[in-house]
Amino acid sequence: MWAVGIGIILVYNLLIFYIGYNLWVWFKNISGDRKSIKIIFWIVLVIFAYSFVFSRWLNESLFLSWLGAIWLSLFYFLILLLPIANIAVFVRRFTNIQKEKFIKGTGYTILAVIVCSFMFGMYNAYSPTAKTYQIHIPKQVEGKQSLKIIMASDMHFGDLSGEGQAKKLVEYINGQKPDLVLFPGDIIDDDITPFLEEGIPELLKQIQAPVYASLGNHDRDNVDLVKIFNNSGMKVLDDEVLNLPEGITLVGRKDKGYRDVVRAELSDLMKQVDLSKPVFLLEHQPYDLDIAEKNGVDLILSGHTHRGQVVPGNLITNKIFENDWGYLKKGELQSIVSSGYGVWGLPLRIGTRSEIVQINVTFEP
Repeated sequence: MWAVGIGIILVYNLLIFYIGYNLWVWFKNISGDRKSIKIIFWIVLVIFAYSFVFSRWLNESLFLSWLGAIWLSLFYFLILLLPIANIAVFVRRFTNIQKEKFIKGTGYTILAVIVCSFMFGMYNAYSPTAKTYQIHIPKQVEGKQSLKIIMASDMHFGDLSGEGQAKKLVEYINGQKPDLVLFPGDIIDDDITPFLEEGIPELLKQIQAPVYASLGNHDRDNVDLVKIFNNSGMKVLDDEVLNLPEGITLVGRKDKGYRDVVRAELSDLMKQVDLSKPVFLLEHQPYDLDIAEKNGVDLILSGHTHRGQVVPGNLITNKIFENDWGYLKKGELQSIVSSGYGVWGLPLRIGTRSEIVQINVTFEP
């Protein structure tokens, strides 16, 4: 374990050096190769590069949280773009273009691409779209032939997603007038403090429909989160089964990501379930669809993947999960995975979009 950690730190520092060297080659062509400027440049870069780590140590530092998030975004863009720039500079050797002029132009081009991509990514992250699914469950529900559900996962309420995003979510939900609201995990972003300080519990209480939730891998802190969330206008199901007035059975799981928490077997939870009724499962991470199908679950609702959040992350999540985003039917089981309402780490999305999910369910007449 220590070897893995040391290896990650070593690789990260090598990448910082790679980025710093390339940036300095460009910057010195603009500012001049003065020793004092070079020292300041490297000091600023190192502080910037570790701002994300510092923000995790100093939980109350909003400035460091955003500085770290911006650095991670730049790190992402530069790791993708600098190799292309290096190839371009190498190819220039076989042309008559002046080296210094070409390096300046390449640097400004990369800067323009990063600025435009950052703005586009911020828009994708903070302007959620609505995704609608029409599904049918071949079971009867007394006195009800349809159900309108709003699902939002991975809000990550915290320094990067605060009061404004919470208001936007509540306003959208109330505007749709759903029968049911479901939050399958990652309601907060590791730290409960911003969630409470920004008054998000009071905002969530304004949702004009029953709200049920399960916990995600980022719903963790040294406090009783279930109690706090239950006092925020929602009912958390933590390895629990609940028969809803709407005529369905809702099962909420403990998250798979907690190493020190023992989860109940789904088969044991399902012993409490009447399979003649529609069964919905809140499972933050979309693993084990075969187990859910085997145990008679009709609809499993998940998040966690963010659909990779930034390319090529979507290629990775697609390989890890049987269903990393969208709709999948597996036998009698139907799976819906959301790309999530919020963000983690980077305050942007490239190749994906934040979303709120509407599920229109019909039953047998």
